[in-house]
Amino acid sequence: MIKFEGVTKKFGGETVALKNINFNIQKGEFIFITGPSGAGKTTLLRLILRELMPDEGKIIFEEKDIASLPKNKLHHLRRKIGGVFQDFKLLSDRTIFENVALNLEIAGINHQETSQRVSQVLDLVGLEGKEKLFPRQLAGGELQRAALARSLVGNPKLIFADEPTGNLDPQTSWQIVDLLKKINKQGMTFVIATHNFEIVDSMNERVIHLEKGRLISDTKKGKYKK
Repeated sequence: MIKFEGVTKKFGGETVALKNINFNIQKGEFIFITGPSGAGKTTLLRLILRELMPDEGKIIFEEKDIASLPKNKLHHLRRKIGGVFQDFKLLSDRTIFENVALNLEIAGINHQETSQRVSQVLDLVGLEGKEKLFPRQLAGGELQRAALARSLVGNPKLIFADEPTGNLDPQTSWQIVDLLKKINKQGMTFVIATHNFEIVDSMNERVIHLEKGRLISDTKKGKYKK
Protein backbone atom coordinates (compact mmCIF):
# COMPACT_ATOMS: atom_id res chain seq x y z
CA MET A 1 0.00 0.00 0.00
CA ILE A 2 2.78 2.46 1.00
CA LYS A 3 6.46 2.19 0.21
CA PHE A 4 9.25 4.54 1.33
CA GLU A 5 12.29 4.19 -0.92
CA GLY A 6 15.40 6.00 0.33
CA VAL A 7 13.43 8.99 1.61
CA THR A 8 15.38 11.94 3.01
CA LYS A 9 13.85 15.21 4.20
CA LYS A 10 15.78 18.30 5.26
CA PHE A 11 14.67 21.65 6.60
CA GLY A 12 16.54 24.83 5.80
CA GLY A 13 18.95 22.83 3.68
CA GLU A 14 20.85 21.74 6.78
CA THR A 15 18.63 20.09 9.40
CA VAL A 16 18.00 16.45 8.52
CA ALA A 17 14.52 15.40 9.66
CA LEU A 18 14.61 11.97 7.96
CA LYS A 19 17.57 10.18 6.41
CA ASN A 20 17.35 7.33 3.87
CA ILE A 21 14.10 5.83 5.17
CA ASN A 22 12.98 2.50 3.66
CA PHE A 23 9.92 0.44 4.60
CA ASN A 24 6.68 -1.03 3.20
CA ILE A 25 3.20 -0.95 4.71
CA GLN A 26 0.71 -3.57 3.60
CA LYS A 27 -3.05 -3.20 3.50
CA GLY A 28 -4.67 -4.02 6.85
CA GLU A 29 -1.54 -3.57 8.98
CA PHE A 30 -1.52 -1.90 12.40
CA ILE A 31 1.82 -0.14 12.84
CA PHE A 32 3.33 2.02 15.55
CA ILE A 33 5.87 4.72 14.67
CA THR A 34 7.92 5.40 17.81
CA GLY A 35 10.83 7.55 18.82
CA PRO A 36 11.69 10.57 21.01
CA SER A 37 10.63 14.10 20.19
CA GLY A 38 12.40 15.27 17.06
CA ALA A 39 12.89 11.73 15.76
CA GLY A 40 10.93 12.45 12.58
CA LYS A 41 7.56 10.81 13.32
CA THR A 42 5.37 13.77 12.41
CA THR A 43 7.53 14.60 9.39
CA LEU A 44 7.01 11.06 8.12
CA LEU A 45 3.25 11.37 8.42
CA ARG A 46 3.22 14.78 6.72
CA LEU A 47 5.19 13.30 3.83
CA ILE A 48 2.52 10.61 3.38
CA LEU A 49 -0.11 13.36 3.10
CA ARG A 50 2.20 15.32 0.78
CA GLU A 51 2.09 18.31 3.04
CA LEU A 52 5.86 18.02 2.62
CA MET A 53 7.94 16.77 -0.29
CA PRO A 54 10.99 14.52 0.11
CA ASP A 55 14.37 15.93 -0.87
CA GLU A 56 15.50 12.47 -1.95
CA GLY A 57 13.78 9.16 -2.60
CA LYS A 58 10.22 8.16 -3.41
CA ILE A 59 6.98 7.61 -1.52
CA ILE A 60 4.72 5.18 -3.35
CA PHE A 61 1.03 5.06 -2.41
CA GLU A 62 -1.12 2.48 -4.20
CA GLU A 63 1.63 2.06 -6.81
CA LYS A 64 1.89 5.79 -7.59
CA ASP A 65 4.73 8.15 -6.69
CA ILE A 66 2.86 10.81 -4.73
CA ALA A 67 5.52 13.44 -5.53
CA SER A 68 4.42 13.27 -9.16
CA LEU A 69 0.78 14.10 -8.41
CA PRO A 70 -0.28 17.52 -9.73
CA LYS A 71 -1.66 19.88 -7.11
CA ASN A 72 -5.17 19.64 -8.51
CA LYS A 73 -5.13 15.88 -7.79
CA LEU A 74 -3.96 16.10 -4.18
CA HIS A 75 -7.52 16.04 -2.87
CA HIS A 76 -7.91 12.54 -4.33
CA LEU A 77 -4.88 11.37 -2.33
CA ARG A 78 -6.03 13.02 0.88
CA ARG A 79 -9.50 11.55 0.65
CA LYS A 80 -7.85 8.13 0.86
CA ILE A 81 -5.98 9.03 4.05
CA GLY A 82 -7.71 9.92 7.31
CA GLY A 83 -5.89 11.79 10.06
CA VAL A 84 -6.39 11.73 13.84
CA PHE A 85 -4.47 14.32 15.86
CA GLN A 86 -3.52 14.94 19.47
CA ASP A 87 -5.40 18.27 19.52
CA PHE A 88 -8.50 16.85 17.78
CA LYS A 89 -8.83 19.77 15.28
CA LEU A 90 -12.60 19.94 15.67
CA LEU A 91 -14.41 23.19 14.83
CA SER A 92 -15.78 24.67 18.05
CA ASP A 93 -18.73 26.43 16.40
CA ARG A 94 -20.07 23.27 14.72
CA THR A 95 -21.89 20.32 16.23
CA ILE A 96 -20.32 16.87 16.27
CA PHE A 97 -22.54 15.90 13.32
CA GLU A 98 -21.42 18.99 11.38
CA ASN A 99 -17.74 18.36 12.16
CA VAL A 100 -17.91 14.77 10.96
CA ALA A 101 -20.01 15.68 7.90
CA LEU A 102 -17.78 18.54 6.72
CA ASN A 103 -15.50 16.58 4.41
CA LEU A 104 -18.48 14.86 2.77
CA GLU A 105 -20.12 18.22 2.14
CA ILE A 106 -16.92 19.54 0.57
CA ALA A 107 -16.85 16.44 -1.64
CA GLY A 108 -20.38 17.16 -2.81
CA ILE A 109 -22.07 14.15 -1.19
CA ASN A 110 -25.83 14.63 -0.96
CA HIS A 111 -27.52 15.24 2.39
CA GLN A 112 -29.21 11.85 2.66
CA GLU A 113 -26.01 9.87 2.10
CA THR A 114 -24.05 12.23 4.35
CA SER A 115 -26.55 11.78 7.17
CA GLN A 116 -26.45 7.99 6.79
CA ARG A 117 -22.64 7.78 6.74
CA VAL A 118 -22.20 10.16 9.67
CA SER A 119 -24.69 8.18 11.76
CA GLN A 120 -22.88 4.93 10.91
CA VAL A 121 -19.45 6.14 11.97
CA LEU A 122 -20.72 7.86 15.13
CA ASP A 123 -22.33 4.57 16.10
CA LEU A 124 -19.08 2.72 15.29
CA VAL A 125 -17.01 4.95 17.60
CA GLY A 126 -19.60 4.95 20.40
CA LEU A 127 -20.99 8.47 19.98
CA GLU A 128 -24.55 7.68 19.01
CA GLY A 129 -26.87 10.30 20.50
CA LYS A 130 -24.12 12.94 20.64
CA GLU A 131 -24.74 14.35 17.15
CA LYS A 132 -26.20 17.70 18.27
CA LEU A 133 -23.60 18.45 20.94
CA PHE A 134 -20.72 20.89 20.42
CA PRO A 135 -17.08 19.95 21.08
CA ARG A 136 -17.02 21.95 24.35
CA GLN A 137 -19.73 19.63 25.67
CA LEU A 138 -17.66 16.46 25.26
CA ALA A 139 -14.92 14.91 27.39
CA GLY A 140 -11.44 14.32 25.97
CA GLY A 141 -12.04 10.70 25.02
CA GLU A 142 -15.28 11.63 23.31
CA LEU A 143 -13.50 14.37 21.37
CA GLN A 144 -10.94 11.85 20.14
CA ARG A 145 -13.76 9.51 19.11
CA ALA A 146 -15.35 12.37 17.18
CA ALA A 147 -12.03 13.08 15.46
CA LEU A 148 -11.76 9.40 14.55
CA ALA A 149 -15.32 9.42 13.19
CA ARG A 150 -14.46 12.41 11.02
CA SER A 151 -11.45 10.57 9.59
CA LEU A 152 -13.48 7.41 8.92
CA VAL A 153 -16.56 8.94 7.31
CA GLY A 154 -14.96 9.29 3.87
CA ASN A 155 -14.07 5.57 3.73
CA PRO A 156 -10.28 6.13 3.53
CA LYS A 157 -7.77 3.41 2.73
CA LEU A 158 -5.45 4.43 5.57
CA ILE A 159 -5.76 6.13 8.95
CA PHE A 160 -2.74 7.80 10.49
CA ALA A 161 -2.88 8.99 14.07
CA ASP A 162 -0.34 11.46 15.46
CA GLU A 163 -0.12 11.00 19.26
CA PRO A 164 -3.85 10.15 19.49
CA THR A 165 -3.64 9.51 23.26
CA GLY A 166 -1.27 12.38 24.10
CA ASN A 167 -3.87 14.53 25.89
CA LEU A 168 -5.86 11.70 27.46
CA ASP A 169 -5.75 10.03 30.85
CA PRO A 170 -4.45 6.41 30.95
CA GLN A 171 -7.87 4.72 31.10
CA THR A 172 -9.23 6.78 28.20
CA SER A 173 -6.03 6.17 26.23
CA TRP A 174 -6.56 2.43 26.46
CA GLN A 175 -10.18 2.81 25.37
CA ILE A 176 -9.12 4.77 22.28
CA VAL A 177 -6.41 2.26 21.33
CA ASP A 178 -8.85 -0.62 21.79
CA LEU A 179 -11.26 1.19 19.48
CA LEU A 180 -8.54 1.68 16.85
CA LYS A 181 -7.72 -2.03 17.01
CA LYS A 182 -11.39 -2.96 16.70
CA ILE A 183 -11.66 -0.91 13.51
CA ASN A 184 -8.36 -2.35 12.24
CA LYS A 185 -9.83 -5.85 12.53
CA GLN A 186 -12.47 -4.76 10.01
CA GLY A 187 -9.70 -4.21 7.44
CA MET A 188 -8.61 -0.60 7.99
CA THR A 189 -4.86 0.14 7.85
CA PHE A 190 -3.50 2.14 10.81
CA VAL A 191 -0.20 4.00 11.26
CA ILE A 192 0.12 5.44 14.77
CA ALA A 193 2.88 7.79 15.93
CA THR A 194 3.21 7.66 19.70
CA HIS A 195 5.46 8.13 22.74
CA ASN A 196 3.30 5.77 24.80
CA PHE A 197 5.58 2.74 25.11
CA GLU A 198 3.26 1.08 27.63
CA ILE A 199 0.59 0.79 24.95
CA VAL A 200 3.13 -0.20 22.29
CA ASP A 201 4.56 -2.95 24.48
CA SER A 202 1.14 -4.38 25.26
CA MET A 203 -0.23 -4.47 21.71
CA ASN A 204 2.32 -6.83 20.10
CA GLU A 205 2.11 -5.09 16.74
CA ARG A 206 4.74 -4.04 14.24
CA VAL A 207 6.90 -1.12 15.42
CA ILE A 208 9.02 1.23 13.29
CA HIS A 209 11.41 3.05 15.62
CA LEU A 210 13.05 6.35 14.61
CA GLU A 211 15.86 8.28 16.25
CA LYS A 212 17.36 11.52 14.94
CA GLY A 213 15.67 10.98 11.59
CA ARG A 214 16.99 7.47 11.06
CA LEU A 215 15.12 4.18 11.03
CA ILE A 216 16.70 2.29 13.93
CA SER A 217 14.52 -0.80 13.87
CA ASP A 218 11.48 -2.27 12.11
CA THR A 219 10.24 -5.12 14.28
CA LYS A 220 7.48 -7.44 13.25
CA LYS A 221 4.37 -8.21 15.23
CA GLY A 222 5.12 -9.65 18.65
CA LYS A 223 8.90 -9.01 18.45
CA TYR A 224 9.28 -5.46 19.75
CA LYS A 225 11.27 -4.74 22.90
CA LYS A 226 11.96 -1.13 23.92
